[in-house]
Amino acid sequence: MQNDIDALMRDYDGRVPGASVLVVLDGEWLIRRSYGLADMEAGVAATPSTNYRLASVSKQFTAAAILLLAEDGRLRLNDRARQWLPSLPAAADAVTIRQLLTHTAGLIDYEDVMDPQDTRQVHDADVLRLLQSQDRTYFAPGSDYRYSNSGYALLALIVERASGMPYARFLHQRIFEPLGMHGTVAYEAGISQAAHRAYGYTFEGGAWVRTDQSTTSAVLGDGGIYSSIDDMAKWDAALYDGRLLSVDSLRQAFHPATRTNDPEVEYGFGWRVTGETLWHSGETIGFRNVIVRWPQRHLTVVLLTNRNDPEPYETAREIGAMAMRESATVK
Repeated sequence: MQNDIDALMRDYDGRVPGASVLVVLDGEWLIRRSYGLADMEAGVAATPSTNYRLASVSKQFTAAAILLLAEDGRLRLNDRARQWLPSLPAAADAVTIRQLLTHTAGLIDYEDVMDPQDTRQVHDADVLRLLQSQDRTYFAPGSDYRYSNSGYALLALIVERASGMPYARFLHQRIFEPLGMHGTVAYEAGISQAAHRAYGYTFEGGAWVRTDQSTTSAVLGDGGIYSSIDDMAKWDAALYDGRLLSVDSLRQAFHPATRTNDPEVEYGFGWRVTGETLWHSGETIGFRNVIVRWPQRHLTVVLLTNRNDPEPYETAREIGAMAMRESATVK
């Protein structure tokens, strides 16, 4: 199996932007391997402790933060978003936290209303300010699905209002540290550090060019977490029991709450649901990542990369199929 995965990952090996691959079966590592470089300029190799910007894989942590606060009695999933963020426009009056979690709020995409001439990075609070001027929604809240980074940026702000602490600190205190995810961070430039950090790259003009940050890279709730395959193994383990979230909260997170624009995919709270798999991808400038879980088989594949292409979802599923064949052969 290792040789087969090495062959599958050969384009990531050598002096090129790299990747880290984790395969966990029944709580044991089958594969824990890295390829290529985390930092091309410095020649730093990727390792299992390399922290990649997760992009939208971050959304499952934002959803978990909301569920923790619901368990604490600090908020309810059916609370109106304007209860916590009263500066939202009147058009968003009916939007609930549950709809933000499931991408059914109909909020305007903040990326589409940013000033293209402004090169400063926006933050979660800036997303709220951008939406304040948009007294409209794409559809009546709760009536349809549209994937929304705006919604998850607002969820991070709700975490702050309900907990009384910054979003990044809440994640650190309530999720990362309790699970031993010591390298994982909701990264804030000038405030925190992403240790063993991978930098993002794009293939342009026949060469790899560093493209690590964009104007939206500082928004935390929708995609600002850095993590490694070693830490993601700890996260995956916690999703099987009640050590972090209650069994009921986990059931809600994984339950298909809405159909999406792909007939094969439904959406829970920060998780896509396809057949027997729970998964989420993350794409941002210079990074492409995915986690795919087969919970009934106790199998998980995590594939993190610091390059703009290709999308790793199908590769992760292929690796998962290899692991299933390997497991069947051993049994």
